Amino acid sequence: MANVQSRPVLEALVARQWRDYQRRTPGTYFAEARDTLTLDEAYAVQMEVARLRCAAGDAVVGYKVGCIGSGVVEQFGMSGPIHARLFRSEIRNSGEMLQYDAYANLAIEGEMAVRIGPSGGIEAAFPVIELHHFVFRGPRKTLAELVANNGINAGAVISNRHTALMLKDWTASRTLSVVVNGITIDAGALWAMRGGAAEAIEWLRGDLGRFGAALKPGDLVLAGTPLGLNPVKPGDHVMVLIDDRKYVECRIS
Repeated sequence: MANVQSRPVLEALVARQWRDYQRRTPGTYFAEARDTLTLDEAYAVQMEVARLRCAAGDAVVGYKVGCIGSGVVEQFGMSGPIHARLFRSEIRNSGEMLQYDAYANLAIEGEMAVRIGPSGGIEAAFPVIELHHFVFRGPRKTLAELVANNGINAGAVISNRHTALMLKDWTASRTLSVVVNGITIDAGALWAMRGGAAEAIEWLRGDLGRFGAALKPGDLVLAGTPLGLNPVKPGDHVMVLIDDRKYVECRIS
């Protein structure tokens, strides 16, 4: 990206962010007293680190829209929206066992996701468990740190029913809830944006376009959640429900 090439400090930051990702110590740069990145510079870093990850054998399989729901805005003290990339190596199937030590301070969100169809519209919609490296190192949380660290995303656990459910199937649904070890720890509406999935996709298309990127058929998009971010620990059993019906789950070991 031009921003990275025009500023050697960003080239060094990209290399550092890539090393930090490999070591599961994200964002060490932000613990130090440095000049603040602009949001566009943070996106440039995110894109360049993604390029390095893909060159090493991974692949971008979609995007997340984040930092928009009231739960996260209140928790983080900042408001987006922001976008980040999803990677093939970090997508898990419902029912899988996740290794806690494979993450940096693992935390989860219950969220709705969509799949982009051949015509570019929403082909399917389904609940997921979004995974996070819940680490902020700066003296205060900033959107630049969040974006440069790829939205602190660490992947997602995908419902095994995701191919059969369409957006219209959720019209009458009311409550998205997160249950950990049999206890409901968070619950709220399905969509973070007032216009639901359609508004999230419209915003994402526009924001990606600013950087020369675009959604593709088959892309997975996490549409944002009104719920909060919840740390988990080894031994936890996490489920996401819609109106008390379980759709996706994982266990932490």
